[in-house]
Amino acid sequence: MTRIKFCGLREREHVEAAVRLADYIGFVFAKSKRQVTLEEAARLRRDIPSTVQVVGVFVSPTYQQVIDAVEQVELDLVQIHGTIPDGKIPVPTIQAIPVTDIAKVEQQTDYLLVDAPVAGSGETFDWSRDIQAERPLFIAGGLTADNVGEAIKRYQPFAVDVSSGIETDGRKDSIKMQAFADAVKEREA
Repeated sequence: MTRIKFCGLREREHVEAAVRLADYIGFVFAKSKRQVTLEEAARLRRDIPSTVQVVGVFVSPTYQQVIDAVEQVELDLVQIHGTIPDGKIPVPTIQAIPVTDIAKVEQQTDYLLVDAPVAGSGETFDWSRDIQAERPLFIAGGLTADNVGEAIKRYQPFAVDVSSGIETDGRKDSIKMQAFADAVKEREA
């Protein structure tokens, strides 16, 4: 069964919907319109049961930024775009890369996330590209309820990761969240 990650959550009502529908909830700590503070994420984290894993999303963070977030928010995983800091990260790590850099992957992290050339753009990458991953693979970039089945069929990923594809006017949309989860389950049936 393909797992689902809803990313960029900022509001309690959307966290509540995600808890029912997703396997992972992502809080963005990098500069972004979806960015939350550690304090905001820690408050939202209280409503997330242990059956749903919480992911902190960073762009080239310092080691201390990662450690502070893991401790304050009680993160289950971290997702890092850009440079992965030196030091032992105490939770599993998802290395996020644009599909154009797939041949350059060297660091061994627990998971690999392949994204569009511009993360968070809502654009898909060229799905004619082959992706060979030795780690569990997350697919991201422009996914919606309308195209996620095709992405699953093409790549058989461990998980699919969506943010803008479950938004209306820049806010998460519980109806789109449900439609996305339904589309993943339908593809699996």
